Amino acid sequence: MTSCDAFHPVRRAAAAVLAGAALVLAASPLFAASTPVFKPGEVIRYTVKQAGVKAGEATLTFTGETYRDGKKYTLIIFSAKGFNFFDEERIFVDGKTFLPQLVIRDLNIFGNKENIMEEYDQLTGSIRVTKVAGDRTSVQVLDKKGPVDNIYGFIYRYRRDTAADSPGSFDVRLPTLDVKISPVHDLDFNAAGKTYRATLLRSVPSKYSIWMDKSAKRLPLRIAGAIGIANTVMTLIGYAE
Repeated sequence: MTSCDAFHPVRRAAAAVLAGAALVLAASPLFAASTPVFKPGEVIRYTVKQAGVKAGEATLTFTGETYRDGKKYTLIIFSAKGFNFFDEERIFVDGKTFLPQLVIRDLNIFGNKENIMEEYDQLTGSIRVTKVAGDRTSVQVLDKKGPVDNIYGFIYRYRRDTAADSPGSFDVRLPTLDVKISPVHDLDFNAAGKTYRATLLRSVPSKYSIWMDKSAKRLPLRIAGAIGIANTVMTLIGYAE
């Protein structure tokens, strides 16, 4: 870069805007850091049912801090497998905001294999999506307004930052859908041989339902709508730290 480039007034203005956006994100209560209720190595196991019939099993693994291409991330891995489907998402998030920076997804649905890479620019709201299916590669750029979320990143951020009795709602901007997620009511929920006191969260539009444990672990006991197969529900069957 030349000295002329470095002091160009347009470039200075753009840099100031990006720096201001970063400060706003850091100061937002939604992204406030607090002591995690989960640690690296945590694994949550689920049974997966489609239309009430068992279709497979899934895991959510909190790997924690990791490096890729010299950059530091926090890694969450979602994996689901069953009859005629496999879905694995490696979700590289910012360790403070839990917003996605990079998502690498491997899919095999009824023999149709896809490898998908999503690269996020959180300051501009731009997402570069590269799909590889066989010998075909396609690239699409999605433009969103403001920070963009991942449903699993949201779940871990909610676990870390949200009090068990919080009445607040959350505007969650996903790559292809914007939703508002709100608590509906509390209930007793049976899973993995135990009874939990839980809060039911639902989204508008109606895509996601999440039954969130109100204990100190804040476990996602049941998640509906997160797997890209119609009418699938994941229910907790095991947990290990």
